[in-house]
Amino acid sequence: MDDTAHLWNKLRRLLRSRGRSREDMEDIVQDAFMRLQTYCKAAEVHDREAFLVRTALNLEVDQQRRERCRVFVPEALEDLSLVDDEVSPDEVVAVQQRLRQMEQALGGVSQRARDMYWMNRVEGYSYTQIARKLGISVSAVEKHMTRALASLMAQGISK
Repeated sequence: MDDTAHLWNKLRRLLRSRGRSREDMEDIVQDAFMRLQTYCKAAEVHDREAFLVRTALNLEVDQQRRERCRVFVPEALEDLSLVDDEVSPDEVVAVQQRLRQMEQALGGVSQRARDMYWMNRVEGYSYTQIARKLGISVSAVEKHMTRALASLMAQGISK
């Protein structure tokens, strides 16, 4: 087998290993050889195999990029469904009512317990982080949280 056929087969195997179809492999290999011929007219190529491999890989990457851009499927504007990120007025009212219920239920516990509950459930602090921030033990945080949760449960409000 001559050198050109050997390089042709090597490039095809390389592209096949990267998941390219038979048609894509043939097109890319042919383009790589054409670029080699064009380049050889202007300059000397010291390593044809390295030149062809790098060119084929670059062509393959370029083709992948073009394919990603073609994923867009044009549709009529009337057929597009739009997503509304706005919260509905009903949802706002429901959240406000829930917050009022929680405030009333937490009214029977200390301000410190309410603050810890807020830090944990709303701001996302862990018990350890709350303890560090307030300079108390984790068990103290647990006791305050237990009181806050018990107060909520007594009012029929889930955590």
